[in-house]
Amino acid sequence: MVGLITVIGGLMVAGSALTASNTVPNASLGQGANVISGYTVSSVTYTPNGSNPGNIDSVSFTISPTTASSVEIQLVSGGSWYTCTNSSGSVSCATTSPQATAGAANSLNVVAGQ
Repeated sequence: MVGLITVIGGLMVAGSALTASNTVPNASLGQGANVISGYTVSSVTYTPNGSNPGNIDSVSFTISPTTASSVEIQLVSGGSWYTCTNSSGSVSCATTSPQATAGAANSLNVVAGQ
């Protein structure tokens, strides 16, 4: 009996010696909501390449509200995205790298944000 108590006591001491503490820093976590409104795109113009009109060299359009700071377009579903520049609502997008073609273009997807 004394031997069993000694073994159990030894296991209790060994068990507490094998535990460690963790230090976890304070953190912040939160949830909130805000309205997401869309943009209106109008006056879309496709500019063909001068020597090969089957290639599209640029796309331009107006966007409202005019404050979009990041605008990208896609002309082929699942295809390349082209970065655009917005100057007070007048957006211009070079579509030459990779070269966009009229034959492959099947949509105009516009992503804009502030």
